[in-house]
Amino acid sequence: MAAQRLGLATVGQEGNDNMDLDFSEEQEVMREMVRGVCDEYAPLETVRAMEDDAVGFPSELWKQMAELGLLGIAIPESYGGSEQGALDVAIVYEEFGRSLCPSPHFVSAILSAGILLEGGSEEQKKTWLPKIASGEAILTPAWLEPKGSDGPRGIQLRARADGDDIVLAGTKRHVLFASSASALLVLARSGDGDRDIDLYLVDPASAGVTLRQQQSLASDTQYEVTLRDVRVPVANRIGAAAQGWNLFESAMYDGIIALSAQAIGGAQAALDLTVQYAKDRHQFDKPLGAFQAVAHYLADAATAVDGGRTLVYEAAWARSENRPIERLAPMAKLFACQTFRDLTAMAQQVFGGVGFTIEYDIQLYFRRAKQLQLTWWGTRQLEERIAATVLDRESVSI
Repeated sequence: MAAQRLGLATVGQEGNDNMDLDFSEEQEVMREMVRGVCDEYAPLETVRAMEDDAVGFPSELWKQMAELGLLGIAIPESYGGSEQGALDVAIVYEEFGRSLCPSPHFVSAILSAGILLEGGSEEQKKTWLPKIASGEAILTPAWLEPKGSDGPRGIQLRARADGDDIVLAGTKRHVLFASSASALLVLARSGDGDRDIDLYLVDPASAGVTLRQQQSLASDTQYEVTLRDVRVPVANRIGAAAQGWNLFESAMYDGIIALSAQAIGGAQAALDLTVQYAKDRHQFDKPLGAFQAVAHYLADAATAVDGGRTLVYEAAWARSENRPIERLAPMAKLFACQTFRDLTAMAQQVFGGVGFTIEYDIQLYFRRAKQLQLTWWGTRQLEERIAATVLDRESVSI
């Protein structure tokens, strides 16, 4: 359906598909709707107010997202969602990036929902997916650990069987929006093999769970989550034994396509801010943009953003067409995040010293660009995954 809306055509005798990014009227309406919601409920003044906040997102924004069906965008209609494709998700996330929208949409409606859809039991799906789609529940993965990598070897929190329960012991860090979560999706090691990892639904109010807010480069809402012999029923495991990492990894491929669109949206907004400043700010009786060095910086940035956008939507299109994305998805995030980071660093130079001050909006983009580049598979992890496809190696396990 998404392919038809994009006007894809089959040409030649071999059935090659051409990607035509002439979006449908419905998709453009959705883009404008998301932009309007973000502008009204999450302007940059609100983004500033949410920095280092214990909750981290405006409740009215979350309600609007639920009412407009945005929380169920990746969830099938049978579970209360609207079941849109990866292209529609990319459109939404480009607007989220443009506005720096503060919300747990990614961790709950994209990543956690994706994990449940692929590996959850029917009971788990019926319990959680309608609540995610309605905004009644927020789920968030508890993944990263102190001094651990972002691959399966970094998971050292232990899962130990004890009768009909599993006992979890260890620490997770950088758990987004944990204070608002109805459940944590905890990755836990069940064996000594690289991928002997399980996924468990854990109530953050359970005995033995403690939360401590962490500070971050983007001033978003992250928590350190400590689990001290926390007991969960075996039925709370998502998927089969030792399949937790595989489920998480599969959902992450969809997730990084969305985040690459977010990065490109942020890069475009930062470029727009910088271009306007280069027009308005005068030195030696002419605007900054009249100087060749500045003009060429902006030209290079515009070229990178346009190229990155095409790569992002190619990855989203491939996912919508059920084509392989093992190379395209990491390439999209790698390039989009590098573009976002480099562009905002250049923007700081165009703005000069004032660009680093909190009174100017460009620093909001600069800090988030770097954090997005570092998180949800950083540069090293993405390059390893691309290299594995180029060299036809086995799956990455760093």
